Amino acid sequence: MSATIINGKAIAAELRARVAAQVPAFRDATGRAPGLAVVLVGEDAASAVYVRNKGRATREAGMESIEHRLPDTTTTAELLDLVGRLNADPAVDGILVQLPLPAAVDTQAVIEAIDPDKDVDGFHPVNAGRLATGLDGLVPCTPLGCILLLRTIHPHLAGLEAVVVGRSNIVGKPMAQLLLRESCTVTVVHSRTRDAFAHIRQADIVVAAVGIPGFVPAAAIKPGATVIDVGINRTDTGLVGDVDFAAASEVAGAITPVPGGVGPMTIACLLRNTLVAAARREGVSLDLATIDGAAA
Repeated sequence: MSATIINGKAIAAELRARVAAQVPAFRDATGRAPGLAVVLVGEDAASAVYVRNKGRATREAGMESIEHRLPDTTTTAELLDLVGRLNADPAVDGILVQLPLPAAVDTQAVIEAIDPDKDVDGFHPVNAGRLATGLDGLVPCTPLGCILLLRTIHPHLAGLEAVVVGRSNIVGKPMAQLLLRESCTVTVVHSRTRDAFAHIRQADIVVAAVGIPGFVPAAAIKPGATVIDVGINRTDTGLVGDVDFAAASEVAGAITPVPGGVGPMTIACLLRNTLVAAARREGVSLDLATIDGAAA
């Protein structure tokens, strides 16, 4: 068996195009474009690349990109002051503080200071609670991107057995909640799970998000399963995922590559969330099913 390779780069480009197509209507209704403010603290090279790519994608979608670059000596109080000003700025619809922050900064305090209705990363406890209880809120970009990738293989996910490998607040937990919302039967495996691979072998869908290169071997994949690899691990041979891609591709029915799988979807979903946040703040209606390319 040779798996279908899920082309995240192409699917993300389609999502970005659908988002961009909605921006003129928003501009006509409000007299302005949606605005995304991105805050970068310090000189982390990878974060700088991410911020640059986000800014370019934001502008290409017809939105306003507002960047704040702060030195690594920035204090928690100074960062909280900036977040407060962005919360109050009517031209800012989305706020993203690039993680990781310097060790001296209280990351959780910064996350909790962001207006939940501008929290396009979906990390605020209010948005986590909305997701857990089935209320409308802003959803973390990477898990949302995984769901949109899954829908290209399974238009209807209800009833499928899904295993999420990892329980982080950024990916694992919201991923499980999103799969539950799709009426999947969900298992989360983690470092304390007894025989994690036994659970994975039962799954129709595997989402790997542990940050360990090649953690999920082909032997743990159910033949024909769909595998979403969230891992982005830098090794001496380049970027690799959390799944043994070459071997798993001979077992799985569909699989995302690294790079070119989940990564591009994260930025596309950031733009999507910014448009959603802007529309909700201004009372402009959106057809989310059309934007997400989702089956009704």
